[in-house]
Amino acid sequence: MMSKRGRLDQFIAKRLQVSKKAVRQWVINHAVQVDGKDAYGVDQQIDEFSHIVCNGEVLQQFVRQYYLLHKPKGVVSATKDDIHATALSLLGLSTEQQAMMHIAGRLDLQSSGLLLITNDAKWSAALMSPQHKVAKQYLVTVANPLDDNYAPAFAKGMYFDYEGVTTLPAQLTVVSDYQAIVSLHEGKYHQIKRMFGRFRNPVIELHRFAIGDITLGALKQGEYRALTTAEIAIVSGY
Repeated sequence: MMSKRGRLDQFIAKRLQVSKKAVRQWVINHAVQVDGKDAYGVDQQIDEFSHIVCNGEVLQQFVRQYYLLHKPKGVVSATKDDIHATALSLLGLSTEQQAMMHIAGRLDLQSSGLLLITNDAKWSAALMSPQHKVAKQYLVTVANPLDDNYAPAFAKGMYFDYEGVTTLPAQLTVVSDYQAIVSLHEGKYHQIKRMFGRFRNPVIELHRFAIGDITLGALKQGEYRALTTAEIAIVSGY
């Protein structure tokens, strides 16, 4: 969902099918409130989370929502799918609420782990931006044994022809012959699988267990919870 900012008079005129002149008069007469206060002008900027009341009628009252889902394998990171269960379908939200939600940082069909779902486009865009340097951590299981060549290659970055860019430095820590923890500050298309592909080492399992200080904890596959205030605040300004 894209963030929707605009003028107060345009919103009310369209919502109630009235003229902007009528809206102007209501504002003058203190008949319009935004977030509990009288509107200060017809050109006042609002967004999709502004609480708007006109002549005692509530016109908009969306609340920011942030959820953490432990995505199982076989669940698609999408809002709709004709074949597979979707991440949103596991949240038990109303149809109206689902229409407002989107996924911040997708996982592919056969990957599992931490998935963030929100209706706050500004927050999710900041969270996924490399500029904010929020680390995404994955436990990766591969088909062939790992060696000392992997960590330097990941730290150096790899050039991807598809995008025409070099990946940012990534941290790889070998935890066993066939498993490593990978920490990224970006999320290009199938990035981890493609990076291991440079070594001709197929990824067997990919499990994301943390984004910044947000972790799965004891959450079981298919379970979800609301984010805490501290977790939401990992994006500066929230």
